[in-house]
Amino acid sequence: MQSDPIVLAFDTSAAHCAAALLCGGTIIAERREEMARGQAERIMVLLEDILQEQSTAWGDLSAIGVGIGPGNFTGIRISVSAARGLALGLGIPAIGVNRFDIIAATTPEQGYPCVPAPQDKFYVQRHGAEAKMLTRDQADTLSHPLVFETKDLNPAITIAQIAAARFGVDQPRPAPLYIKAADAAPPRDAPPLIVP
Repeated sequence: MQSDPIVLAFDTSAAHCAAALLCGGTIIAERREEMARGQAERIMVLLEDILQEQSTAWGDLSAIGVGIGPGNFTGIRISVSAARGLALGLGIPAIGVNRFDIIAATTPEQGYPCVPAPQDKFYVQRHGAEAKMLTRDQADTLSHPLVFETKDLNPAITIAQIAAARFGVDQPRPAPLYIKAADAAPPRDAPPLIVP
């Protein structure tokens, strides 16, 4: 087991493209770009820029850290796909980190880590239990307050730190953390007729 892994971490689970490079236990580069769309086109360019700025090659990396959600359905898939592809190509582990762990690691308040969900609802994780989507009324009845992600935080920094702490310990491949199914309706049109 390597004591000081070099971890490239990134996240596109919200309206941003975020990345960080950790080396020797220290964040040596980080960037967060706000964007509602275009993360798929931007993420690899952003990662390459960070590596080049620090004169680090892809082959120098020990692990990939990636945000697995909850959050934007497509954004999560972008990050997880990129992480798994990079890990496979580089022969290094990809370590998934959920937003509840990021909130717990960066927020001094005690309470339930919470991520805003659509339609004035919340994704809430209660003390390591499975996360659930709650309405505002349901959230108001909880025994502890909701704790939200710190504004303007670059989540990739915390992802890199958590991934480094988990490095060397068997981890499952990163998979999207979906609390609910995608809001996709089945097609209304009949499928095309395939002529033999």
